[in-house]
Amino acid sequence: MKNVLGSSALAFSLMFSAALAVTPTDSTFNDTGDILARSQKHTDIEYEIMVQRAAQAAIYYMPAVAQVDFIKATVRAGGNYDTVNFVTEPFGSDKGFLTANDTTAYAWGSISLRNGPMIVEVPPMTEKVDYFGSFISAWHVPMIDVGSKGADAGKGGKYLFLPPEYKNEFGTVEELEAQNYIIVPKIDTHDISFSFRPTLLNGATHADAGEHAKGIKIFPLEEAVSGEIQPTEYLDMTDLPYDCLPYYNMTFIEDINDVVQNNPVREKDRAIYSMLQSIGIKKGEAFDPTPTQRKAALEGLELAYAYMQNKFITEGETVAPLWVQDGEKLSEWSFWNFGPQAQMGFPFEDEEEILIDKRAATYFYVTFLPSKLGGATFYLTGLRDSDGNMLNGSDTYKLNVPADVPAKDFWSAIVYNMETKNFSRGVDRVGASTKDLDDMVKNPDGSVDVYYAPNLDEVPEGYEANWVTTESATNANDWFFLFRLYRPESPDWFKNWMLNDVVNISKQ
Repeated sequence: MKNVLGSSALAFSLMFSAALAVTPTDSTFNDTGDILARSQKHTDIEYEIMVQRAAQAAIYYMPAVAQVDFIKATVRAGGNYDTVNFVTEPFGSDKGFLTANDTTAYAWGSISLRNGPMIVEVPPMTEKVDYFGSFISAWHVPMIDVGSKGADAGKGGKYLFLPPEYKNEFGTVEELEAQNYIIVPKIDTHDISFSFRPTLLNGATHADAGEHAKGIKIFPLEEAVSGEIQPTEYLDMTDLPYDCLPYYNMTFIEDINDVVQNNPVREKDRAIYSMLQSIGIKKGEAFDPTPTQRKAALEGLELAYAYMQNKFITEGETVAPLWVQDGEKLSEWSFWNFGPQAQMGFPFEDEEEILIDKRAATYFYVTFLPSKLGGATFYLTGLRDSDGNMLNGSDTYKLNVPADVPAKDFWSAIVYNMETKNFSRGVDRVGASTKDLDDMVKNPDGSVDVYYAPNLDEVPEGYEANWVTTESATNANDWFFLFRLYRPESPDWFKNWMLNDVVNISKQ
């Protein structure tokens, strides 16, 4: 074996020496032309580099921007860190939230670990309300789930968050676990957010969900140790403006700066962090970009948005066809193309790399993925009609929903604006669901035809209750669907059932 290895090493050494012996020539390195002459077309190199770095920073920080916007939206509405936000009715088109649903009275909020360990006490499930939801880091990595499917198994519990720099000031992890705290793992940031979706039981109402949210308590571990726990602040967001959407203007760059200022710069982020200084972001310093840096940042951000949008609409990238047989699509409906990330808890990392593009493409339009993807909900994405054409804001479409949708709770089909990934703004109804069936016209077989059109004039007479507008009060951009199945009947429900494609009836 030694002789074989020695021969291989000798052979490699001889090849390497031979390579070094070759004298490089101008033609060797410049076989596509004079590099010096070609480089002179870049008349403002510093600016071009700023643009490139801004684009890469926007892509890299996309999940963190989506998280910090929850905090900033709460502050704008009158709350802050440690505030529990809740609503007593589902979100309507007045709220700004990436692909939220219009059927749930959420509870959500954020905490910071900059001043030490924090506790979020989650109430136990009752005969009326159970929680399904997660805590996420500043980088949108889900850390732990709550509720009957989560770490507290529906019994409620005190979730303890220890900052990355924790030095056992209040005891070791083992000692704290012995006090019945649920120690939250994988913490490498200071900002933490949560969103809990209530499951209503035994005829409970959205108002009951709002009351249940008041059982969430937030306080420092220091107060728990001293026995002087201060009351938690609650903010009823039902009638308040709340907009946590990322906007692709200078506020996006400001969001990146806030992430940097409010959280540790992790080892894995150091390279991209160093690039941020090109556009005026540096930890511990005020963000005051020059006019040139602002211009370059916005140009780079526009490129990043275009890149993410292209991934969103390109089949097989962000979403992929669900129903396929022998390599041929059977339907235009797609599923979220997470790959093995769903089983790994969505770290968007593998042994060799951070999956920057895949992570950004996901958080470009969704938030609050769970650490364990269970069977609570399945999301179908609809981007195209039955002819394979992208859905647009001018035509009229019909979706036939069969009577036998394999969802134990209910289904919903919501329209989202293609530009913002939010509800259509300023409309009375953003989608249709099982809960609307009593008011809708049904077919003899129990199915229902839902019409998606910019205005009611395009809908067949008598089907007014079956209409969902695709027109927005703020813009007339194109749109897409999310068709949700709440509690699918089985993990492989899609093997024996298929949703009908959306038909463009304007073309008939």
